[in-house]
Amino acid sequence: MDITEKLISFQNELTIVSDIDVINSFNEIRRYSRDFFEYSPILYSQLKDRFAQLVVRPYSINAVTKVASACSRYQIPLTLRGSGTGNYGQCVPIKGGVVMIMSELKSIKKIDDKNGTVKVETGCLLGDLEAKLSHHNRQLRLLPSTWRSASVGGFIAGGSGGIGSVKWGFLRDPGNLLGLEIITIEDSPRRLELNNIDSEALNHAYGTNGIITALELSTAPQTAWHEVTIECEDFSKAIELLQFCTRAAVDLFLCTLLEDNIVSQIPKLSGCSTGKHRLLILVSPDGVSTLNRIALSQGADFNCLGLESSRKGIGLRELSWNHTTLHMRNLDSQWTYLQMLLPTPELDAIKFLKGKWGDSLLMHLEAVKQQGNQRIAALPLFKWKGRDSLDELISDCKDLGAVMFNPHVITVEDGGLGVIDSDQVKAKELYDPLGLLNPGKLKGWDLRK
Repeated sequence: MDITEKLISFQNELTIVSDIDVINSFNEIRRYSRDFFEYSPILYSQLKDRFAQLVVRPYSINAVTKVASACSRYQIPLTLRGSGTGNYGQCVPIKGGVVMIMSELKSIKKIDDKNGTVKVETGCLLGDLEAKLSHHNRQLRLLPSTWRSASVGGFIAGGSGGIGSVKWGFLRDPGNLLGLEIITIEDSPRRLELNNIDSEALNHAYGTNGIITALELSTAPQTAWHEVTIECEDFSKAIELLQFCTRAAVDLFLCTLLEDNIVSQIPKLSGCSTGKHRLLILVSPDGVSTLNRIALSQGADFNCLGLESSRKGIGLRELSWNHTTLHMRNLDSQWTYLQMLLPTPELDAIKFLKGKWGDSLLMHLEAVKQQGNQRIAALPLFKWKGRDSLDELISDCKDLGAVMFNPHVITVEDGGLGVIDSDQVKAKELYDPLGLLNPGKLKGWDLRK
């Protein structure tokens, strides 16, 4: 059978299943075949015409199993989708086939009040999970800036860090993800419980090596975060202030630094622009006075905006991580961005980049913890001037010693540390032996001998 015949047989087989929607509307297929890949002009040209032939939405694990079995038997590519808030083209079906929306698997299965762990189905929205945890005086450790609309499974499969990374590091750091429930894609799919070690191969793998149906995560005690801004006229001094804050004996959940040209253009959720560079900080109540003392000792302006909870979710989080990029692109779609872990000393690298690229490169920094050490990640805004210009900037960053997480590439490896993870490939061999899950995204699979 050719692919059209296979899809007809696939659709006929699943249409009679009561707990699954089969979607063949052209507009709906286009909608569910996209994420925010237009952040990258390069990915936009590569992915704008890539669509599935069919979309399915299961309402039960049994329905997921039937989709996995049918895809295996008919050898149809299958791409998993959460809320579609990512922007690497992670859930774009570049080989066509079927997109499976996981949003209806959203129950919170268990919150353990003794150790604070939570087990939740993959489609549960992070915002809903955070609200439920608050009733148990707990909160999530790590969140993307899209936390109100992103799904927990999509964050694990496609994310790496975000709000909370200043304290808890990255998703792949041991202790954040404790286990996964997955379905294999085989003629007779298996439902497996993976421990924390075996789960790591599916963490940030774009859904290429197993169908995640549930996750077990660590959480943290709930903290009444306060919103604080610190401003100064000199960007070098602002970087020093960021470092002073992260090295102080205070509990932080976010520490973002935005260049003044960004502050003046994005929404005024941190206050009106004063023409100065601005730190955006979430700090525990007992740390507010310490940050005030640090700011005053450096001649910087300090402002406490009060309890974050009083802002009903529309506060400093909305100006951090990739929401900064979103706001700038809403003003001018020629802005794109990069992601990197800056080399130390960070100031030398930033001075070189700003000296060469000027206002076509606007600095957005995030304090993070990497392997237990405080570091600075950069998500700079870059005005698009063509592929050659972007490649030159990436080369400059690498020459300076930055670790790049390139958002302008399709594969897991090129968007991450740039090396093939043999554990990810081995997991695909075990759980997706025909290579049907999100094909074209795992370079190690395509290059295996």
